Amino acid sequence: MLISRRSFLLSAGSGLFLSGRITLCQTPIERGRFDSESVPLAREKLLQLVNDERAFAGLSPVEMDDLACKVASDHALDMANKAFLSHWGSDGLKPYHRYSFAGGIDAVQENVSQATHIASVTPYGVQSDLNDMHLKMVNEAPPNDGHRRTILAPQHTHVGFGVALHEHNVSLVEVFVARYVKVDSIRPSPKRDSTIFISGRLINPRRFLHQVEVFYEPLPQPLDITWLRTPRPYSLPDLSIALRPKAPQGTLYTDGGKGDYDWTADGKFRVPVMPFENKPGIYTIMFWLRKTPADTAFPAAGICLRSITGVTFEF
Repeated sequence: MLISRRSFLLSAGSGLFLSGRITLCQTPIERGRFDSESVPLAREKLLQLVNDERAFAGLSPVEMDDLACKVASDHALDMANKAFLSHWGSDGLKPYHRYSFAGGIDAVQENVSQATHIASVTPYGVQSDLNDMHLKMVNEAPPNDGHRRTILAPQHTHVGFGVALHEHNVSLVEVFVARYVKVDSIRPSPKRDSTIFISGRLINPRRFLHQVEVFYEPLPQPLDITWLRTPRPYSLPDLSIALRPKAPQGTLYTDGGKGDYDWTADGKFRVPVMPFENKPGIYTIMFWLRKTPADTAFPAAGICLRSITGVTFEF
């Protein structure tokens, strides 16, 4: 069974979490301030929390990912400096855009949280708030448990944490990564048409490449601060086309189609992608995998390409 876009959204940590921490008592004397040198230790403590929770749920641990940390940090800083809480950045980019345009090719899901008017900005005080913010997300109860489902999603293999402090407000971004695909090349067609060929392989060739889906959305624009301060979930675009592996020679799909891309038994693939909307926008190429033929497919790689002219890609 293929995860629908709605199911993917609901399991993607799409909610926002704001923790107000207004203290009426006297603020304690602070010794030192949380700064960039405090971030590595904060990340390690958050990673330990995540992996303790995953172990309790019988899941594999996730590893720290440097690129995810950078992407999460940039978004946390953007939110902290401009005083908003959103999966969108002030530039209009969504989580999977940010990760892909930073050089990633993996599928990602994001949690964001923010605590305001915190009592202490010392390393110990900020760490305490970060722990509380994370624990409130993981302790969510259905049906409003999108953050928890992201933290405990079985397909995730890596994670990155972004932390930003501005005055007495702290922002936390968690970017969870599903890493199952290795891309060898992204090249234009030798025929000089608008087709891009994405070649690579599955990291574990025993997985099954279910399909490749190509999503289209208009080019993002900078967003008004009022818009950014209004809570809203994010999702993949509604407009998409599905690409299927080529049927064995001499056979057809039930609808008469031959399929779209090559995929071998040892996990290698070569996928042709071309614009299907004759206008500028972003095309997100999502790879869906199965662990076994009977399992539910999950997003395992996401590559965003810009089409500035509406005909050819920029990458």
